[in-house]
Amino acid sequence: MNNDNTPQWLVAHTASRCEKKVRERLQAQGITCYLPIQTVLRQWKYRKKRVEVPVISGTIFVRVDKERQLQVLQTQGVVTFLKLKGENHPAVVPDRQMKAFMFLLDFSDEAVEMVNENLAIGDFVTVIKGPLKGLEGELCSFNGENKIIVRIESLGCAIVNIPSTYVESLAPHLP
Repeated sequence: MNNDNTPQWLVAHTASRCEKKVRERLQAQGITCYLPIQTVLRQWKYRKKRVEVPVISGTIFVRVDKERQLQVLQTQGVVTFLKLKGENHPAVVPDRQMKAFMFLLDFSDEAVEMVNENLAIGDFVTVIKGPLKGLEGELCSFNGENKIIVRIESLGCAIVNIPSTYVESLAPHLP
């Protein structure tokens, strides 16, 4: 955790199905937040409808300094911050990971799913064509399909289908 009190991305858990209301409340307080939303087609017995749903249910990202963390926790609908095992302070999501995650959600034509499985580290790649051009991540095979992964260390991985011809290998580097 930083000592200079600069804003950092934290993961806040919300009450069940309250993510959008929490976003409205935080924005009304002037708190920077990000709720990853995607439109999915839901089917009921007699009809289909496109609905907006959170990518990670019960979760919203907030960018706050240490002083405003209590204000976030006091917001109706916020339950707690995500903490890593053995830690007593909120887990910080590095800016670089948040930017890549937001980019993936904004420009992916495919639905993005979150997995929290220990995926094998694959080749680091950059996307060279298509709507995700410029995104860097890991290429892996998951459930028999090529996927690109953006890791958020404290949450897991955001993955999306991508043709292998859309990516180019990067020199291996440490995250």
